[in-house]
Amino acid sequence: MKIAVLSRNPKLYSTQRLVEAGAELGHQVEVVDYLKCHMNIASMRPSIFKGDQELKDFDAVIPRIGASHTFFGTAVVRQFEMMGTYSVNESVAISRSRDKLRSLQLLARKGIGLPVTAFAHDTKATGHLIKLCGGAPIVIKLLEGTQGVGVVLAETKSAAESVIEAFRGLNANILAQEFIKEAGGADIRCFVVGDKVVAAMKRQGKEGEFRSNLHRGGSATLIKLTPEERSTATRAARVMGLNVAGVDLLRSNHGPVIMEVNSSPGLEGIENATGKNIAGTIINFIAKHAASSTTKTRGKG
Repeated sequence: MKIAVLSRNPKLYSTQRLVEAGAELGHQVEVVDYLKCHMNIASMRPSIFKGDQELKDFDAVIPRIGASHTFFGTAVVRQFEMMGTYSVNESVAISRSRDKLRSLQLLARKGIGLPVTAFAHDTKATGHLIKLCGGAPIVIKLLEGTQGVGVVLAETKSAAESVIEAFRGLNANILAQEFIKEAGGADIRCFVVGDKVVAAMKRQGKEGEFRSNLHRGGSATLIKLTPEERSTATRAARVMGLNVAGVDLLRSNHGPVIMEVNSSPGLEGIENATGKNIAGTIINFIAKHAASSTTKTRGKG
């Protein structure tokens, strides 16, 4: 097969591993910087170019779209879909997962466990917002934040009010969520491929840090999931419409609760923590489904 990895940086661990795994399994894998692509939006013959080179004859694409380039990146994925190319994650599913509020609403509609979450525009509702989340301490998140940036733990009601009013003063969209104290600054990253959790790791925040992101100095260790956690992770990925997803959950007193579903999960932490060949699993999934898919894009949005 001929596979394109849509990535801005060929030197990133995840990108390199996908290229290596594809080559080891006998496929031709090419890294394409999606921001350097341009498209011909034509009814009969849609096409996509990098410079004056037409990008054609790809059997599949693996989108590794950065959060800050979601709009253009998903447009590129959508163009490949229009051309009949199989995308392991659909453009509509990537867009859906990047909208934190929409994601939580969709998960809630399907009855999947979540932290109590509140959302408002008017700062006059701040007091009731805090009350809905069970009172301080609460977690306040910027909707546009990634990798733990724009996430604040407000220890007291007055601190929460100040943070919410400051964010709203900057016209930023924010979510308020209950603080799951019993998680102890740790979360679980479940790596889903297809309808299975193929690997899982526990991410523990460094001392004094409630955020467990590896980019913020957290550590990762192998963990055994419960059947309920495994089921919650696969259901969450299915609701988002993602074939490859990093599902982040917390162990709460009332069962597993979903924090986020990531459409471009990193491979370095999970492969190092578990010793598993996740890149190879992704390539094998694509090889199995790309050729047999009569409808290249299902458009579940």
